Amino acid sequence: MTIQILRDLRGLRVHVVHPADVERVQLVEHLRRIGCMVESQWPVPAAWPDGTDVVILAIEHDVRAEIHKLLKSDGAGRPTLIAVVSYEDPSTLQLVLEAGAVAVIERPIRPFGLLTNLTIARSLWLERRETTKRIRKLERKLSGIQRIQKAKTILMEGQGLDEAQAYESIRRQAMSKRVSMDDMASAIIHANELLQYRAKDD
Repeated sequence: MTIQILRDLRGLRVHVVHPADVERVQLVEHLRRIGCMVESQWPVPAAWPDGTDVVILAIEHDVRAEIHKLLKSDGAGRPTLIAVVSYEDPSTLQLVLEAGAVAVIERPIRPFGLLTNLTIARSLWLERRETTKRIRKLERKLSGIQRIQKAKTILMEGQGLDEAQAYESIRRQAMSKRVSMDDMASAIIHANELLQYRAKDD
């Protein structure tokens, strides 16, 4: 995976959000030497730039509100975030942590260490994304199991079936309608809720 990340650095879309100064010029130039496609801007945008793999964000206290607005913005997918800091005081570190940065570049910005930071940040971000995907998949699976269990309970109480019979009933209905057992369980739960709602109205 690490070798692939190093290969992917060439062509990586990087957005530098940093005041227009000499350090930004040097940072952009070095990123381009690495092979990244770089755009830069200041002030802090209101939303994450579209089509960006990495955002390198200058942590400036006078734009703290703008940074918080950016962090809260919705988008198709949040990019890898690297923070640029001048000081290691508690308020700066707090803002870095709140931003969810996966790497930090210290001022004055030097070419040495930039490639390492970029590689580590990208690696950590990809691992975090894969972990999030696995967690969501497990959560969906657990929710499905819970729905099937609830549907079984409805059939057991409503039709006098035992657990195995209730499960088999859901499976047969799912097969006959060519849907998943989870979808069938959801339909049974929904139908039961409608019956209960109508019974209350009567």
